[in-house]
Amino acid sequence: MIPILPKVLCLRNDLVLQQAVSLFRIAFARHFPVCTTGHVLRSSKRDYRSMPTHGIGRYKYLLPKEVPKKKKDVPEMKEIKAGTDMEYGCLNICVTGHDMTLVEHYAQYAHNLCNRLNIKVEDSYAMPTKSSEVMLLQEQGTKMYVDAVLKTHERIVQISSLSATLAPIFIEILQRNQPEGVNLSIKEHTEDDFHIRFKTRPELEGLMAQID
Repeated sequence: MIPILPKVLCLRNDLVLQQAVSLFRIAFARHFPVCTTGHVLRSSKRDYRSMPTHGIGRYKYLLPKEVPKKKKDVPEMKEIKAGTDMEYGCLNICVTGHDMTLVEHYAQYAHNLCNRLNIKVEDSYAMPTKSSEVMLLQEQGTKMYVDAVLKTHERIVQISSLSATLAPIFIEILQRNQPEGVNLSIKEHTEDDFHIRFKTRPELEGLMAQID
């Protein structure tokens, strides 16, 4: 019986220790209720319900500060390339029409065609939309009234270094694929064509002239 006594004492000590741990857990849970999920402890109290909601959803202060954008300068006019005996200089492919969708798609087609034929495209831009009123005369009387307002849209595809041998083939392809209601014209690029791109402000120009 003597050799068994130490084992019995060890088991009794283990039971006492387990009971003490369980009592400690119960006492701790009463004062600090927690629920365990795996190795993560989560508080059962929802303290955030009583907290103010100002500032929630703001995230811009977390993003890196962006450098302020510089104001766009007025584009300067590039040097107009002169033509030679074998190549044309700077040309403007003008596409105009009243249907903006047709004008835009046909201008894109002309641009893609230039890329496929290895024709250098210097620039591609839209001109300001022009509006014109259609006036009708009354059957009885001399007064006229506005019947409709037509808007004319224009797109420019500026090309250069078009060879003289490729030019007639290129123009024929454009004319064969030209949709109805769209006008096509090709002319040399001039300095006036560059300034027409920008909207004029006669009032501002008049004031600037008075200051000078």
